Amino acid sequence: MTDPSGALAFHDHDHGHCSGDVLARADALSKTQGIRLTPVRRRALEILLEGHKAMGAYDVLQRLAEDGFGNQPPVAYRALEFLVENGFAHRIRRLNAFAACMHPGEAHSPAFFICGGCNAVAEAPADAVRYAMEVAADAVGFNIERVNIEALGTCPACRERSA
Repeated sequence: MTDPSGALAFHDHDHGHCSGDVLARADALSKTQGIRLTPVRRRALEILLEGHKAMGAYDVLQRLAEDGFGNQPPVAYRALEFLVENGFAHRIRRLNAFAACMHPGEAHSPAFFICGGCNAVAEAPADAVRYAMEVAADAVGFNIERVNIEALGTCPACRERSA
């Protein structure tokens, strides 16, 4: 993984480099996998990459409409569905929202740390949690198809503001 700490969202960093790197990987993966990162799909990913925050489909739709991509909900939902299905974005179920995947093309089991104050979302490695879940599932004969790990709390910036 590019960021071993997995918590870029909560720390100062070169966000232009961060988002540019993810977008470049998405472009390259689209070409190698033979999938189309159409202008609306690419713009939806760019919107998600503007900040380390989860965005609802209607927020993305509003931004797409401002950019001339139409204002009908299927425009955003189809683009977001494509991004999730192809590993370029994640669905954050707790917020009913979407966040750009910070590790497209890499096999990983992410955990999402969601700040209740500012809605920042950090994607961090959770392979150990995934493994523990699989061991527990095996013990009861259960087959896991999907794991979604989300934790709600307070990011360092919001903690500092409230101190």
